[in-house]
Formats: sequence, structure tokens, C-alpha cells
Amino acid sequence: MSKVSAAQQHLPQSSGKAAHGTSAAYSCVALLCTALLCAALLAGCGGSDHPGQAASPSAQPSAPPAASLDDQLGAALAQQGFTGTVEQKLEQRLGRPLDLKMAGLGLLLFFDPVSSLHNDNSCAACHSPSHGYGDTQSIAIGIQNNGLVGPNRLGPRNMRRSPIILNAGFYPKLMWNGRFSAPSGDPFDNSLGFSFPQPEGTAQFRPNDPLIRHLLQAQAFLPITELVEEAGFTGIRDGLDPRYFQFDDGKGDTCPLLDAGGFRNGPIRAHVEARLNAIPAYVDKFGEVFDSVRAGAPIDIGMFARAIAEYEFILKGANAPLDRYARGDAAAMTDREKHGALLFFGKANCVACHAVGGTANEMFSDFKMHNIGVPQIAPVFGVGTGNKLFDGPDEDEDYGLEQVTGQPGDRYRFRTAPLRNVALQPAFFHNGAFTRLEDAVRHHLDPAGSLRGYDARRAGVAPDLAVRMAPIERVAATIDPLLQRPPRLSEREIADLVQFVRTGLLDESTLPVHACAHVPASLPSGLPLAKFESCPAAPADPGTETAALNRP
Repeated sequence: MSKVSAAQQHLPQSSGKAAHGTSAAYSCVALLCTALLCAALLAGCGGSDHPGQAASPSAQPSAPPAASLDDQLGAALAQQGFTGTVEQKLEQRLGRPLDLKMAGLGLLLFFDPVSSLHNDNSCAACHSPSHGYGDTQSIAIGIQNNGLVGPNRLGPRNMRRSPIILNAGFYPKLMWNGRFSAPSGDPFDNSLGFSFPQPEGTAQFRPNDPLIRHLLQAQAFLPITELVEEAGFTGIRDGLDPRYFQFDDGKGDTCPLLDAGGFRNGPIRAHVEARLNAIPAYVDKFGEVFDSVRAGAPIDIGMFARAIAEYEFILKGANAPLDRYARGDAAAMTDREKHGALLFFGKANCVACHAVGGTANEMFSDFKMHNIGVPQIAPVFGVGTGNKLFDGPDEDEDYGLEQVTGQPGDRYRFRTAPLRNVALQPAFFHNGAFTRLEDAVRHHLDPAGSLRGYDARRAGVAPDLAVRMAPIERVAATIDPLLQRPPRLSEREIADLVQFVRTGLLDESTLPVHACAHVPASLPSGLPLAKFESCPAAPADPGTETAALNRP
């Protein structure tokens, strides 16, 4: 079995028929790739006089001789400053070795709904090891779920898809609307503090904080405070649109009242601290990592956040064929992957937004915000269907960056998604509106036309997301100018580009067969562990999962 086919057999499978009538073989490649490579697939290119039209097979440009591929690709990588060594630099950037004991504690917290006041959701339930530590859905399902993590997960939906968090330690900006960021442009540099929305703002994580030194450590303070993600609505009767009160199902712990500033974040964190300190098994485990707890001091939320982040630092996945090739292994990539890489860095100019140099940290994202004309889909708001009010006059739009800046000019702009390991995703873009690469590529060849002709059912999204679509002209009116003169790509070129992103950027250590080894056998809280549908059964012996942290 070839290297590529061996990896393919372990990738999560997508269902649905190709929307453009291509061959079954082509669709098989396409349905497992990310549409997100196209956030700049066609950005800034000298384009065809007929945007949206692919070249006919007879007009395909002749491929460069195989002997010249390595020279061309080597030159392209050198021009971009791509080294394939970013993963090896993690500890150097942190300024210390990884703490495997702390990461082991973080693993348990990551899978344990102990931080969920509603008792039914964990980090891992939205960032599943079976899907690159990303979502199993087009739009995330948080609280009030059915206990499954995978294609059969049910419950009220939030607003967006949970992104992959592999390699997130290298991201200078987090979340689809960019609301968590490092003002220094470097997630390892807290000399300017970290920027969050209120109530945290820029005061919660001050410059040069001796403990919260990385953006991921700061970010870990937030998910537990989100009502739709973990906290739930039990007992809430203040501070919200009254329509949210219908989601109070009486389960879990009662949400705290608003504090003097009119926010609930601090009180929720205090409640989570109390829960952890009331569980002897967690007091013991935190005591093994933190001297102060071992000496009798209480667990605090900063310790929780640092443990979660330490586990996330372990979740690396930047040893893909392209990385090995850049380090000198010319046989690491197939010729098709090499052709695709040349297109990515050259004619297709994907790298214009899916950048690798400078603050991009070889993550294939400029971490900037763009409107690329993604169709806006939304669940029905109500019990069991959707628990987040959307934007717009009909409450079916997602304003993206405007939610952070308050500027109408930022409407519909979302962060360029990093591309590493995106073959593990079942859906793409901020709302999972596309589930097949072919559809997304053709969308970028004619964004406005694709937007106007979008059919959610044909795109393969879940039936409950195929019933509401926001007005398209509002999105079409502000599509990024970078997409207005796309290049003319032949069918073979598109297929090669797909192959490069699908397998050339896939670190096989992130496949479910390996990542699912992190799923613990049991949880210190005693709460039920979610069932990960695409993972084997959990190990019989507690502690087995932490051994996986030592795997290269």
C-alpha cells in the first residue's frame, strides 16, 4: 500500500454527492480536502479574462519535467522562507521544555466536563481527536448534546464551527472573528499583554504577566464562561435577551448572577474553581503539578488554564510531507503533491493569504480577516435546534469581525484558516457551508456566482442547516477584491492543488488511529465521558492515555 493510500484509509469520511458532476475518483479526493485553502486560492493573481472558467483538458499547460520539479519547488520554498522546522522550535519559542506532567493533567481536564456547569460538554467534545482536534459538525453543538462526538452528535447549534487546534500554539490570533490576539503579533510574546473582548479586555492579561505568558494560556480562561459551550442557562434570569430563558432546562449547576460590572465570566470561573477544589482526585492531581496546591493552597483558574494550554502545546502536527521535503527528503512528496505545491506558491497564489513566512509561523494563514463570499447558513433559533441569536434584521447573519470592532466595513470578514491537517475536517469555512473541496474551489473561481447559486443540500450540510440562509447580496457586495481576478486553472491543476493540501500538508501522526490514544479510560470528576464515534473504545486502564504524550 502506498504512503498516500495508507494515510487516506484513516481519514474521517464525508458523505454526499459531488455537486459538479465530476468523476467518482475526483470526488473522493475532493470530499476529504479543505475548502479553506481557497481563502486566498485565487488571491491577487493575474487572472483570466473569463473569471470562473477552468481551462479545458486540451488546453492544460504542459507539466514541467519531473527532473525540474525539485529545483522549482526548492526555489519556491526558499523564496517564501519555508523551512519545515517550525514544530522543532516549539520549546525554543516557549523558552523551556514542555511539562509532560502538567500536560497530562491538562489532558484529563480537556476531556472532562468538570468545567461545564451544565455537566455535559468538554473541550474535546467540540475539538475531537478523531478530527484533528476540530469539530465533527458544520456548526458546533455544545451543551444539551446527546453525548456523542461524531456525525451523529445532536443538540442545539451555536454560531460557528469549532476550528482545529493542532499547532494552535503558533497562532497569533484565535477564533473565527479574531477576538483573541497577541498585540505583539507573536503568541509567545506577552510584552504587550493579550487582547480579548470585555470583560477581559486588555486588563485581565497584562504585559509581562509571569504566569500567563502565552496566548493559549489566556484563551483557556474563556470557553468555560460561554453559556452555549459549557456553562448552560440553568437559573439565568438576567443580563440576556429573554428569549434565551427557554434554554433553562434545570440541569447542572445554577449559573451565577452577574457581577457588579454586569458580567458573568468571573463568577463562573469562581464556581469552576470551587468544583475542582471539591474533588479529592483533582486536588491530588493538581498537587502533583503545583507546589502550592501540594502545600494546601486551593486550585485556581490560572492553574486550570495553564494545564489546558500545556496539553494543547503537545498537540503538534507540523511534520507533513512538505516539511520533510523542505528539510531535504526529496522522496517525501509525490510528483502530484509537488505540482500542487508549485501552484499553491505560484500560479494559484494561495500563499497570498495562506501565508507561511514571518508571523504566519509556517501555519499557512496570514491570520488576517477576509470576506470571501461564504454563504451564510443558520439553524432555527429554539430549544433543540439553535441557542445563539445571529446578527442582522432577520437574525440569520454572522457579522464576523464587526462583532469585535463595531465597524460595518468589517462585516462578513473572518480569519484566514490555517491549512495544516485540514484533510481531517468534515466541513470547511467558519460555518461549514462547504463539505467538499471541489465546490469550494469553484466558489473561488466565481465567488458571487457561487454564492447566488448556493444550495445547502447539494453542498452536503446537515438537514437542519439547510433551512435558513441569509440574504446573499449583502455578502456579495463586499467580497474581498483579492478574489476578483482569479487565475484560470485546468482540471488537472485543481486536482493537483487538492492533492497537495490533502496529503502534502497532512502530518500522519494526527490521524485518528494515533490521536484517539489520548482518550482517557475514566475521568477524575466521575462525570460521563463522551462517546467518540470515530475512535476505538477507551483504554481499560486509567493512565494509559498519558503514555501517548510521549509519542513523537
